[in-house]
Amino acid sequence: MRARGKYASVLGGLVLWIAGICIPPSVFAQSSVSGILDMVTFGDSKSETEHFVKTQSSDTIKGGLDESARRLLPLSPNSWEGGRLAFALKVDPEKQNYATARFWGSDLTTNSLLLFCEGKQVGYRHLGDIDRLDFGGDEPAYNGRFYYNTIPLPLTLTRGKTSVQCEIRCMGPTWAYAKDKDKDKEFAQYQKKLTSPTRGIYRIYAHTEGCFVPPVTDKQGPAFTNAPVRPAPGPEVLDQVKARVNKELDACLNSPKPLNQMQAVFLANAWHVKWSKAYHNPKVLDQVVRCTDKIYWDYHTTNTVVQVGPATYNPDWVGIGPVGQACSLLGGELQPLLDQKITSASFSMTRRDAWSEMLQYSRDFHLRHRRLYTNQSMIVDLYAYLANRGVAAIDPSKAIPEEQIKTYLYESVGLQPWLGSETDKGREKPEGDNYYQLTAKGLTREFGYVGYYGEVLDWVTAIYDATRPNPGEAGDPKIKAQLEKCIHARGVFRHPMLDENGYRAMRIEANVGWRDAHYPGNVCYAERFSWDGSALFAPAATLDPQSIGYVQQMLEDNQFFVGLLECLQGDSNKFRVISGLLPIPDQYETIKAQPASNYRLPMAPGQPDFVFSDEEDGVVAIKNGDEILYASLYWRARTAVNFLARTHYMTPRFDRIAVVAEEVEFEPSGLTYERKDWVDFGFANGGHQYPDKTLHSAHAGEKLPIAKVPADVKYKPGDENVYAGKGSFYTLRYGNYLICMNMTEAKNFELKVP
Repeated sequence: MRARGKYASVLGGLVLWIAGICIPPSVFAQSSVSGILDMVTFGDSKSETEHFVKTQSSDTIKGGLDESARRLLPLSPNSWEGGRLAFALKVDPEKQNYATARFWGSDLTTNSLLLFCEGKQVGYRHLGDIDRLDFGGDEPAYNGRFYYNTIPLPLTLTRGKTSVQCEIRCMGPTWAYAKDKDKDKEFAQYQKKLTSPTRGIYRIYAHTEGCFVPPVTDKQGPAFTNAPVRPAPGPEVLDQVKARVNKELDACLNSPKPLNQMQAVFLANAWHVKWSKAYHNPKVLDQVVRCTDKIYWDYHTTNTVVQVGPATYNPDWVGIGPVGQACSLLGGELQPLLDQKITSASFSMTRRDAWSEMLQYSRDFHLRHRRLYTNQSMIVDLYAYLANRGVAAIDPSKAIPEEQIKTYLYESVGLQPWLGSETDKGREKPEGDNYYQLTAKGLTREFGYVGYYGEVLDWVTAIYDATRPNPGEAGDPKIKAQLEKCIHARGVFRHPMLDENGYRAMRIEANVGWRDAHYPGNVCYAERFSWDGSALFAPAATLDPQSIGYVQQMLEDNQFFVGLLECLQGDSNKFRVISGLLPIPDQYETIKAQPASNYRLPMAPGQPDFVFSDEEDGVVAIKNGDEILYASLYWRARTAVNFLARTHYMTPRFDRIAVVAEEVEFEPSGLTYERKDWVDFGFANGGHQYPDKTLHSAHAGEKLPIAKVPADVKYKPGDENVYAGKGSFYTLRYGNYLICMNMTEAKNFELKVP
């Protein structure tokens, strides 16, 4: 059978067979035999004796459903690592072998577990294509049910053997954003000490099929299809939001010191919000002027203030775009003040000239320092655009024309090819002439599907809002249409799962997201709560009936107000969070005024069977009755083709996560990449150096082929590149599912039907 090119066709480049039943685009079955070779039951003396179990700093417990398990414990004194658990495991001497661990989904821990085979670490500690054996998390992974995590064992360690020596080790929490000039201090920021027991390890299995099928003797929890609705809190939280926001506004309005630019734009936004203390309050103008004057004085002393201003998160992305936004929001009111002079020992000029010069510098700097990853690209381009909007409000002759400056926004939201930074010789074009930040179906486009970091609806909405001529007026229609497409595409990646208290909820799919390292994903419907946006932000901006339906589902499940309350309670001292609360009461009133929508999230219980594929990201989402399967076929292949897929297979009674082997056809470059002896990051020169010098990677020395990279893209082997590891045709056999995907527009491929 041929898999067609032209993924814009009705069925696209996806062919899917499910259990012998033909449903478009599905036809037939793959055996679901799990091929279990061995099983170790921890805490069971007979099983542990048979598998030569040896422990260090460990205890046994009776855990979920009264099943036995082992936990690894802290050392004394506490260290970044803890106890160990060694055992023998049978393997097949010829086939690909997998190890699957069984965990209780109600356990809470921030510690992690790693698998070692023949003394070497399997997988990487942070964002490798083969993951840790278990991630910690601050929420239950699968309330009241078991889940299974599967990772492949390197063939080099199992070939010709019937058993291998394995070990499970643990480590404390990690913080991926650690950074310090002193490497010892940076390591201490990154790798925290293990001070509490790990999650219970119930069983570990060896098997040869990628899709692990639990033995019928494994107890499973009850189905959660009839989960209760959260009873509280309710709309009273909105009164708390208003009180908290007004408290912050009061502090800003009456501050004796000049505000920073984030506080200034907070006031400028509140100027337009009728219930706020800043609504048409003259103090807003005074404080915004004092703030901007102070920033100009700092800029005049050293223009690096537009890149490293301490008030902003990621200042090299933001610059002084917020100042430009404040000038745009208050344009008419500021005009009488702009021709007044500001002076110091070294300058005397009008505010109009001073502020304009500073905003132009910030705008031009960021257009020359754009970023590739989608969310970062959007942030940089948004604030470059807002700096220009400020120039247009105070000094129109120095502004880049609106239609010209909007091309950068079009690039960052995927309406036009992203061409990189401006240079003296024109655009940089690091990814060539035809790289789009979003796929044609509306997902962010990087090294495959992106979970949490792909939730850019808040940024796209902020971009749309920025193009409004005045608050409340319609923004750019092309960006609005793209935003609606993004909402619909992201809606596929919401799946049913209980919240942390056992109530009915929908969550973001994060397990198959290449930049994600947590499980489960956040409770989310139309969009997430974020530092800068709300779960209502995009729907209230577009009033798209489909997204309104998603929000109405959230309100039916009563998951909106608890998320809002968590923002208030958990981040009440973070100014960025408080300023993000400002528009929520009005957004809520807008949503409540909309008529009832028949739309609900595609993966919600009771919705029809459903298949979604995005051939540019290499991701598939399937709803088959009560089963949901997400599969990322193009999985963390940063430098070369790795022949690995990531799957998340949910049933109402248990959950499965796996990295499994797949078949990949690709256009070869003739080049190869050799895996390094890295145990921490799967990228960035291996990340941090652990003090234990005996740590070695089980994957070191493996040679992977590099796919052909377009001629107009700068590349050398070892570079992180979106083309180097991308296949043309993928075939994944996973349990009862056979998935093949043509990633090209023009080529045809033969599928070998089992």
